[in-house]
Amino acid sequence: MLSDLLANNKAWAKKMEERRPGFFKELAAQQKPDYLWIGCSDSRVPANEIVGLMPGELFVHRNIANMVLHTDLNCLSVLHYAVDVLKVKHIIVCGHYGCGGVRASLGHQDLGLIDNWLRHLKDIGYANRDILSAETDEDRRVDRFCELNVMAQVSNVCKTKPVQRAWKAGRELTIHGWIYSIEDGVIKDLKVDADDFNSMPELYWVE
Repeated sequence: MLSDLLANNKAWAKKMEERRPGFFKELAAQQKPDYLWIGCSDSRVPANEIVGLMPGELFVHRNIANMVLHTDLNCLSVLHYAVDVLKVKHIIVCGHYGCGGVRASLGHQDLGLIDNWLRHLKDIGYANRDILSAETDEDRRVDRFCELNVMAQVSNVCKTKPVQRAWKAGRELTIHGWIYSIEDGVIKDLKVDADDFNSMPELYWVE
């Protein structure tokens, strides 16, 4: 029931204030996160919790299948604010194994409006069709696709103007690609860090 949620909130706020007196006053005054988290909307992947960070320490954007698209003004606005205003030092794209959006993109079912969103995943799948077809087990194919999607989104983040402006100005800004396992709660670093223009083809550089 909704009343339970409100009661939980009061208990949480009281506990936080007892543990760290003045916490909410400090939080209300400003936020200074070093990290932007771009993750999936899945309710089983709560960003702050799985990396042990408090409110105010992680700036978060989430959508279906943790995608960064050059047509998504919501995501681009978050990127702009995080990089240009908050001056974050790290952008983490974090997917998760068994992602429902990724799995759906491998099929041909008419899912309605979300098909327009999943089409971007289909493009990634088609570009990596040889890698994916080598996985004979469906679950393993989905998980491999989840990894490939994170890698693609790291590349997309690098192509955005806020990130390139930061690099051009000599700012410390690194893009990371991680993937989370819901089965054991552990994050895997995919080792695709990017921290300068050499992380992408010159075609995408912005002067």
